[in-house]
Amino acid sequence: MSGTALSVGALALTAALAVGCASVGAAAAHAIRLSGVADAAALAAADAASGAIGGVPCERASEIAERAGATLAACVIEGMIATVRVDDPFGLLPASARARAGPPAAMTGAGLPASS
Repeated sequence: MSGTALSVGALALTAALAVGCASVGAAAAHAIRLSGVADAAALAAADAASGAIGGVPCERASEIAERAGATLAACVIEGMIATVRVDDPFGLLPASARARAGPPAAMTGAGLPASS
């Protein structure tokens, strides 16, 4: 009888670990997807701010976020740089991602090899 109880206990522990690992994996995949949504929304806002595409920058970011099933929680435009935050809960837990996009910094030589 004790062997049966031990086997059932081991099986229950294994099942609990499997469910826990699957939940962590799903949360990680959700975070990666949400990060991509934030990147796309920031790029759309920065493109609109620079005039590369038409429209109001934060409205463009909101459109992209909504198409992906998320909501635009914050959008700040400073010149041609857009900073956005998108929210999309994972089950009962809140989840958000931030992204920033804009033109590259002026070529000052920082990070480039020295020329001779």
